[in-house]
Amino acid sequence: MLRKGPDFRIYVRWLRGNMVRTRSDVNPTFDDPESFFMEIKAGVIRANIGDIGNFLNAGGVANSPLRNITLLADGDQIKLKGTLHKLISLPVELLGSVTATSDNRIRLHITKLNVLKIPFKGLLGGLHISVSDLIQPKGIPGVEVSGNEIFFDTVKLVPPPHIHGQLTKVRVVTPDIEEVYGNPEDAVTRVEQWRNFLRLDNGTIDFGKLTMHHVDLIMVDLSDDAWFDLDLNNYQNQLVNGYTRMTPEAGLQIFMPDLDKLPKNKGSQNISLEWLKHRNLPPPPDITSK
Repeated sequence: MLRKGPDFRIYVRWLRGNMVRTRSDVNPTFDDPESFFMEIKAGVIRANIGDIGNFLNAGGVANSPLRNITLLADGDQIKLKGTLHKLISLPVELLGSVTATSDNRIRLHITKLNVLKIPFKGLLGGLHISVSDLIQPKGIPGVEVSGNEIFFDTVKLVPPPHIHGQLTKVRVVTPDIEEVYGNPEDAVTRVEQWRNFLRLDNGTIDFGKLTMHHVDLIMVDLSDDAWFDLDLNNYQNQLVNGYTRMTPEAGLQIFMPDLDKLPKNKGSQNISLEWLKHRNLPPPPDITSK
């Protein structure tokens, strides 16, 4: 589970691909999600539909007349509720189905649109409201409206790190929307019982004060629950409260707790100069316990 800011989560069931630097002179770094994008060769990821609504309300629709958005799953479709500001405030309800397009966008085909409980056909002749009136996509990067269809470019729309790849399938899996890249089905079945982990090989990466060349790094979930809760905004705390060991090949193995398993009031883990002065003092207990 990759947290992308305080209001957005991506659930990565399986992913194989590359971290690609966005600037030629800057190494990819966990401390700056804008420093890289994820180029997926094969993968299955999900985003919580409610999170998408929260993200839109937090600023994604700042220039749109549609406000107070609520998104939820309705069977295999997505339902949107909100308030349209057009002379007066009007309650809006929209229902649509999702598919993948050939240019790796998500298409939302509107199957039902009600304003003031008036069906779509009545709107055209009475209130003169269309789908483009709801969204006004010129003010929202990554959104395009054509007729009764809305196209979403997730690379531009969702927060970093951005995801690129050949999108082969999109579907609603309550309470999430699932995106399939490439052909990952065999891999997903094969690793069903594996531990949660993130493995990086080759290239160069920065994290904190460290730079690793010829990367050989694996980050392993210490918990046995469904998801490895990794927060790029707080990953340093997860590193501090886990433990690290070096392999004979000079690689790093980092065992990390989930974000909600971090201790609330743990003291500093810095060793003191006073301790260094006395060779007979025992090592800190958190060192010997590992």
